[in-house]
Formats: sequence, C-alpha cells, structure tokens
Amino acid sequence: YEEDNTGVLYNTAAVIDADGTYLGKYRKNHIPHVDRFWEKFYFRPGNLGWPVFDTAVGKVGVTICYDRHFPEGWRVLGLAGAEIVLNPNASKPGLSNRLWELEQPAAAAANGFFVGVPNRVGEETEEFGDEAVDFYGSSYVVDPRGNYVGEVASQHDEDLLIRELDMNLIREVRYDWQFYRDRRPDAYGPICEP
Repeated sequence: YEEDNTGVLYNTAAVIDADGTYLGKYRKNHIPHVDRFWEKFYFRPGNLGWPVFDTAVGKVGVTICYDRHFPEGWRVLGLAGAEIVLNPNASKPGLSNRLWELEQPAAAAANGFFVGVPNRVGEETEEFGDEAVDFYGSSYVVDPRGNYVGEVASQHDEDLLIRELDMNLIREVRYDWQFYRDRRPDAYGPICEP
C-alpha cells in the first residue's frame, strides 16, 4: 500500500537500484474486482503512467499483477525503451493458470524485452481462514523470444531466482522481428475508445 493522502491508496512498487538508490515508483494501473481480490474497494487506479527506470542492469519497467492482462501496458513500456519488465504477482489458482503460462512469454516476444514474473507462493490463512488462497508460485523469467531463462520456480516452496540475461539478445530479436518499425498507430484508433 502507498497512502498518497488520507484514504487515498495505491498498489505501488518502488524501484531500487543496485546501489540502494530509490529511482521512483510505479502505481498499478488496472485494478481488479474478482473473488477474494476486491481491490477496487481500497485502491485507486495508478496515475503515473508507465515509467521506465534507468538502472544498473538496464532500462526497467514495472507492471503489477492484473496489469499483465492488458497488452497495451507492455507495448507502452517497450516504446519507452524498457529492456526488462518486472510484473510482481499474487496470483491464485483458477482462471489465471493458463494465462500465467501464455501472457508473459507472449509479451516478451511481441515487445522484444525480458520479462520477470515473481508470484507469491503458499496460503494466506490469516485473511480468509478456511477459504484461504493458495498462491501457485511458478515464478519465471523469459527472454525476448519468449523462452524461459532457466527453470520455472516451485509451485509450493519459496525460491530465489537469479538469472544471467544476455542483453544483446534484445537488439538481435528487434532486428529479426521489426514489430516497432511495422506498427500502424494510425490504424489502432478503436483500442483508444472507452
């Protein structure tokens, strides 16, 4: 939680560089209202856009959990120069399982960047008692071709993922697939309509 003002709350991720320097924050843009995730009751939608942070490891963008279902955010980050996009999650079994396998690799390949998706693991018994959410973990990193970098993390135990990323792959993939060159913003008007 970030309390911007009394009673005004955002789901916010702080971006900290390798030397501990605070670089800024991202506020979750898409707020869900689904079983046991009634975030619209307490969070406001983000109002900071889609910032990209220049870090020691490259240009990093952030989305949070539910944001991953909206391809527009991924593309805006890519257009802003993101090389790595991190999407921290608290995803539970059910509707999202198959999307968990598809969306992040597709976003990485469509935008030519690395994606890291940490997901919470284990039960949240304090809040829901007998109806506790059992988060499925399965954190992973994918490269700009949509391939896993290393193994997918455990579904049941906490893991620490450390991955070596070949940043040259971004340039290689973006030359192989000219998705940014061949975009047609003039033809996409309907996606901007409410």
